[in-house]
Amino acid sequence: MENYTYNSPTLQLEALNVSKASVYPVFLLFLFSYLFLMVANVSIAVLIFIDKNLHQPMYLLFCNLPFNDILGNSILLPHLLIYMLRPPSELFISYYECVVQAFTTHMFGTTSLTVLMIMAFDRYVAISNPLRYNTIMTNRMVMKLTVWAWGVALVLVGILLGLTIRLNRCRTMIRSPYCDNASLFKLSCESVLINNVYGLTFTVVLFTGSIGSMVITYTKIAVVCLTSNSKSLNSKALKTCSTHLVVFLVMMISALSNVTLHRFPQYTDYRKLSRLLFHVVPGSLNPIIYGVQSKGIRIFLFKLFDSKKVLPSL
Repeated sequence: MENYTYNSPTLQLEALNVSKASVYPVFLLFLFSYLFLMVANVSIAVLIFIDKNLHQPMYLLFCNLPFNDILGNSILLPHLLIYMLRPPSELFISYYECVVQAFTTHMFGTTSLTVLMIMAFDRYVAISNPLRYNTIMTNRMVMKLTVWAWGVALVLVGILLGLTIRLNRCRTMIRSPYCDNASLFKLSCESVLINNVYGLTFTVVLFTGSIGSMVITYTKIAVVCLTSNSKSLNSKALKTCSTHLVVFLVMMISALSNVTLHRFPQYTDYRKLSRLLFHVVPGSLNPIIYGVQSKGIRIFLFKLFDSKKVLPSL
């Protein structure tokens, strides 16, 4: 018979399924991934902030992604690295800390998609209405889009976690090395039907909205390019939209893998790894993809390194 502990303030996490011989290699892999992710995202955000030539709507909207990557990974990965070096019997976390981690994790995933949606709108305006772009994409509009992206995520995730924290808990074991909404409401012995229904609705609305907005946006951009005889317009569309599309596909593949594996309990270890990669992979690739593809960023970096070469000879 299972022993129940009601509303315990302390929870226990399940360790990653890693052999003793692989603990330190895996630890170093995640440590260097986290350090690279932080340095790359902080650097790209600072670069956009200090270079006035990059104070354009496209780059200002993109700044939401590095900020989101830094926030989301700073809550999850440092804890994971610490827990990897502890024995499984000592993996404890307070309930409130677990709720914060779950909230941040879901905010990270949701905001990543809503930010990519507003970036798609920016690319559509730039390609379909280039002459009115500066009139439409004002600083006020950029602020409205940014508030919308974070506001929608905050409301959706707030309701998601709100439905979970209302439940009484009768278990203390989190079947995961990190906290998320599903692992939290599974601690309850009460009915979680509402949680499952809202969670499914949340996922369908978010994915349908993000995929639908991308399909509509890129269909309209394709129509504009096909009906235009301007080679410069087509070239601009290919360069700017391909970057955004690659970032979206990386995020979507990572998210869909995690959501799909959540429905198959027999693949628990793969789900744990998928969740971690959902944080690490997009956060590491976003600054690289935009740094390589964005002409403004490449020009700034070229000037920066070129000036450093000149300084020793002065």
